[in-house]
Formats: sequence, C-alpha cells, structure tokens
Amino acid sequence: MAAYTGMTVGTPDGSPVFFRPDMWMLDSAKQYIVLPGFCDVHVHFREPGFSYKETVRTGTAAAARGGYTAVCTMPNLNPVPDRAENLRPQLEAIRNTALIGVYPYGALTVGEKGERPAALEELAPSVIAFSDDGKGVQSESMMRELMTEAKRLGKIIAAHCEDNSLLRGGYIHDGAYAKAHGHRGICSESEWGPIARDLKLAKETGCAYHVCHISCRESVELIRRAKADGVDVTCETGPHYLLMDDSDLEEDGRFKMNPPLRSPEDREALLEGLTDGTVDMIATDHAPHSAEEKARGLQGSAFGVVGLETAFPVLYTGLVKTGVITLTRLTELMAGAPRRRFGIPEEKNSFSVWDPGAEYEIDPGEFLSKGRATPFEDRKVSGRCMLTVREGQEVYRYGKAD
Repeated sequence: MAAYTGMTVGTPDGSPVFFRPDMWMLDSAKQYIVLPGFCDVHVHFREPGFSYKETVRTGTAAAARGGYTAVCTMPNLNPVPDRAENLRPQLEAIRNTALIGVYPYGALTVGEKGERPAALEELAPSVIAFSDDGKGVQSESMMRELMTEAKRLGKIIAAHCEDNSLLRGGYIHDGAYAKAHGHRGICSESEWGPIARDLKLAKETGCAYHVCHISCRESVELIRRAKADGVDVTCETGPHYLLMDDSDLEEDGRFKMNPPLRSPEDREALLEGLTDGTVDMIATDHAPHSAEEKARGLQGSAFGVVGLETAFPVLYTGLVKTGVITLTRLTELMAGAPRRRFGIPEEKNSFSVWDPGAEYEIDPGEFLSKGRATPFEDRKVSGRCMLTVREGQEVYRYGKAD
C-alpha cells in the first residue's frame, strides 16, 4: 500500500481544501475535495456470531470506501460483549483484520436482556462506551443503576430508546403509508417516551448520555429542551431519516429499519435539529443482513439497512448541493463532532479524497459490504470517494481491485 505522510487536511477554520492532488496519481484535470476521515459511532459488523452478514474485514472495507477512518461497533453479537472474556473474540478480529480504526461498545446488561448489569468496570478499559443497541432498557430503576455506574467510570451510555410495550407487532411507522397499505405501525411514543425518561435520569445522575438514531419530532424537541437545561446529552440521526420519510416507502425489505422512516413532518424536524445544533452528528446504523433476510417484504424482512458506502454521497447531494447545510457543517457532523464526544483521537495523515463532480446511480452490486439492502438503491448522487488514507496508509482507492 502507498504511504502518505506530512499531510495537512483542512484550513484553520475547519473548511475543506480544494486542489489537484497530482501526487496521488489522480486525474490532474479535476478538482478534488480533501476531507478528514469520517467517524461513525454506530455500526454493526456482526463478528463474532453472525459473520455471514458481515465481518470486521468486509465492514471496514466498506467504511474505507465511504471515506471513514474510524467506526464504533455495536454489541449485539454472539457472544454478547458483557464481560471481558466475551469481548476478546471481537478484539482479536479487529486486531487481525481491521483496515481502519474500530472501537467496540460494551453491553449495558448481561446478554442485552435488561435484567442484570454487565461487567461495566471490567469492560471499561477496552470499550468506547456502553449500549444495549437493538434493545431498549425497559426498567427505569435498571437504567438509573447503569447511569450511576457509567458516570463513576467516566463512560457514555448510548441508548437504543424503544418501549416494547408500545410496539404491538409494528414494523413500519404508524403513519399514512401503514394505514393505506394495511401494515402494523410503530408509534413515535415508543421512541420519545424512553428518551424523556432517560433525560430525567441523566440529569439526576450526571451521566453522559447519547441517544442513538432519533427519528421523530418529539425526540428532537425533548433533546433540545434538555440541552438548554444543562443535561449532558448528545444525539445522532441517520442519512435515511434526513432524506426520506414514509411517503418514500415501497413493499421491499430495503426500506425496513428500526426506528422506521417517519412522517414528512418528522423529517423536517430532524433537518431543523441538524441546522440549529440539536442533532450533534450523523451515524449510519450500518446493519447488514443476508439477501434472504431482506427479501421478505416490509413485514417479514429483518430490520436494518447498510449505509457506510452511501452516506456522504447522499448527504452531499441531498443537503449540501441543495443549500440545506454547508460542506463544512456536513464534515463536522460526520467527522469532528463524533470524535470529540466519544474521545476518538484525530489520526495523523488520515483523510479522504472526493470527486464532487462525479455523478452516478447507487448500485448495491458494487458494495464492499456483504449487505446490499439500501433504500438509496438507484438514487442519482454526486460525489465519489477516490481515495481513503488512514495514518499514512492507503486503505481504499477507487478502481483498485481488493
């Protein structure tokens, strides 16, 4: 692999750099954007336990293709990393096969069952934060205990907020599409109800609290108020929640994720939160499944879509080129803010090079991830990653065989 040293990415105010990098053997007639390596604090690489869906190797290859040089992996694995012994297989896979920086989460509760606290103190030195992602902690007293311990350990709790008692077998948003097509819906309160509870507990305990993948307008408003009240809270949302809503749904498993695509009004509230600073960062919730698991329509398919290879192009096209936010703001949402909040260091000589003029349709057949299910399939976008470098080492180059 080629080595790159002594690179400076960005100007003192954080603005991207535009120039022609002949030294990288790219087309000298084009002007490229050089950006810091992105950081995604919410991905699923499925190893150990579900390597048929994704591995650390394929997941980090996909991340590098998307311009990422750091990711944080969620703990819904087998074994669940709820103690040091169960974390070791993942750490070994990361050490031996990762192409970029991978920072694992530790589970909040044993087996992510919400019944007993995981060995948080034992895990703390080796994990980036704690989460039971994929499952909400149902008990208020359990969450209070977990927050108290996380505060003592100086660790963030990243919460998947979902009240199981309100799900009622739903699998898409309880909105216009569900009603028109006879589907069972998931109400927004199943998300914002637990957020309201946890914000109260975060204020009480002083725990650093991060809300995963918010999707509805009530969640935005609750977090906005909590920040004004001094609660130590941040949140993320995903590209699909910012660029799509339930009016875009089709009878296809590639549109099924949890939380679901909400209403157009919810999407507008998320965009407002993005522009006023309530929404701190964008994370993909990259969640690969096998083709069979995603081929059973909206009702029968597994929850989850992939996003690492499409995030920047769809956001650049849908938000920057349309004037919703600036490129500098998008870079902050995808690189600066997640690193600062989770204490992930800026890597030296790490960056991605983009051709902003490249126009193409998203083709899942080109993905390096094992997962192919994306709601952005066939969407026309601008912006192609030409090169990703981490710590001076080339980890992705467009057109180069793996």
